[in-house]
Amino acid sequence: MAAPAPGFSVLIPAYEAAATIGEAIASARAQTRAPSEIIVCDDGSSDDLAAALEPHREAIRLIAGEHRGVAAARNRLLAAATAEFVVPLDADDVYAPTRLERLADLAAARPGLDILATDAHLSSSGEVVGRFGENTPFALQEQAQAILERCFVICPAMRRSRLLELGGYDESLRTAEDWDVCIRLILTGSEAGLVDEPLLEYRLGSESLTSGRAQTLRERVYVLEKATATTGLDRPVRRAAEQAVSHHRGRALEQAAIEAVARRDSKARHELFAVARSRDVNLRARLGAALAGIAPENQSRRIVEATLWGSSGRPRGWSGG
Repeated sequence: MAAPAPGFSVLIPAYEAAATIGEAIASARAQTRAPSEIIVCDDGSSDDLAAALEPHREAIRLIAGEHRGVAAARNRLLAAATAEFVVPLDADDVYAPTRLERLADLAAARPGLDILATDAHLSSSGEVVGRFGENTPFALQEQAQAILERCFVICPAMRRSRLLELGGYDESLRTAEDWDVCIRLILTGSEAGLVDEPLLEYRLGSESLTSGRAQTLRERVYVLEKATATTGLDRPVRRAAEQAVSHHRGRALEQAAIEAVARRDSKARHELFAVARSRDVNLRARLGAALAGIAPENQSRRIVEATLWGSSGRPRGWSGG
């Protein structure tokens, strides 16, 4: 017999989101299974967010604070939530009408799950360009190892009590705060389940794929180094964690060199020689970085593009991002 379906708090962090948040809230309000509550956190916006929220004011709870970043906004929302599960909704994304209904069905069928996920459509400029699960497949088994390779859930519902036990989101992170919290949940015993339907439209941003990418990768290294410090990991999981740290550390070093060379930064040669010395980078990239480091500037960029761009050595079978 299925367990009673839980309630869901839809949590929307908002920063400079006046142009998109109305559609996000409308999608939460249009659910075939109504959420227990919709809470919006204004993270110190300077745009006219109030006007965008006005048509929905009777349907939402609004909290606000100074701008401290998305992780802090998520923690404010978590502290304010009351339902058994919390479901993040970014201010520029939308739910399909049956998303909460299908998540509730999954929770009722498998009441031991702490993480409830669906697949998602990925869209850009209004056009669907793929499905999340195509390139980031959900892990049916060995989830503790898989979550270290890739964040195989996207905007999942999570049991609020477990998030609170773990202290919520890491506010030192500018990115990867969602992957970090999923890693901590799964490595401490939580299990994830999937509704294999694209019930979220995840809208891809227009930011450059290379600008500032090195900092994002450094934050991934930090997240994974924290994971290696988790007590009680069995040997295969610890090995996966260490492998993931090495992989992302190598990617971060390469990306820092790529960005420095593209900017013609005075520190570019320093970054290139850091790649050349690293054991976390494959031999081709190390040799390319060494050669680029001694080449004239007009040749250095061509060497970098030929040998470093996307050339981080991935372990056989690696499927991480």
